[in-house]
Amino acid sequence: MKVCGLSFVKSALKYDYSVVEAITSILPVCDKFIVAIGCCDDCTRELIELIDSDKIEIIDTVCDPSIHGQRHVLTSEINKTIDTIPAEYDWCFYIQRGEVMHEKYLPGIVLSMKKYLNIKNVDGLIMPFTHFYGTFDYYADSRRWNKSKIRIVRNNKEIRSCNDANGFRWKNAKRVNGIHIDAKMYHYGWVRPPELLLKNLNGAKDYCLVNSKHIRTTGQKSEAFKFEEDTENLKQFRGSHPKVIQARIDALNWHPELSTKKKKFNVLYFVTSYFEKLFNPRTFGNKQLIEYKES
Repeated sequence: MKVCGLSFVKSALKYDYSVVEAITSILPVCDKFIVAIGCCDDCTRELIELIDSDKIEIIDTVCDPSIHGQRHVLTSEINKTIDTIPAEYDWCFYIQRGEVMHEKYLPGIVLSMKKYLNIKNVDGLIMPFTHFYGTFDYYADSRRWNKSKIRIVRNNKEIRSCNDANGFRWKNAKRVNGIHIDAKMYHYGWVRPPELLLKNLNGAKDYCLVNSKHIRTTGQKSEAFKFEEDTENLKQFRGSHPKVIQARIDALNWHPELSTKKKKFNVLYFVTSYFEKLFNPRTFGNKQLIEYKES
């Protein structure tokens, strides 16, 4: 069994993406890792080149501005990267900048890939997500955040990135069959310096669909993102973080006034969240996939 990791990044230094931590967190289970780098002027390429591994292959890409407003630019870049993966690799392990896998889950991920390698009805492996918010001490707990996503798919060029590069479907738009595995992905995209985060949100409008549900339009007029103004429902994190993210934890120098008691729900989110938690944690789950049921 051979595994190829992949990711796309641009302006990693400009916006302080934890892309190095993302790549290195899953590098041990990958035989090869392709990093597509979009054109930028902040030495992102040099940053990736500093990763000490002969598994990494860098490809330079130019985002096509003409597709903005028609389909998601990031989706297009991920598909371009997938198309460069040689046929000898069985699985594609996709990770976004800002996502980090805890080292404790790596052995189980390998076992899962081996287990389902020859079960052709399984197109990919689904991972639960924990979305940290503001600091490393809190995570978001509402329907605004995806509870799970497919991050490992078969190396089949008919499987395409979709849904703002947050999921996968067959090229004919058919949903993929995924199996849930016990390997939680930690998302740190919302734990960044407030000034850089706000700049990133504003800059995202240049390459994301205007009606994308993944774009946060807070309407904040300040020079730095105010985490307190965008809070929905937070919970205290009491587990351990991946070792590769520890340096960022030690360097955190902003302290928003967050609380698990503050709630911000509209009626629709309140009702759906209530039924989801009461009956089934995935009743209103990811519509990009079909859960494979083992007999």
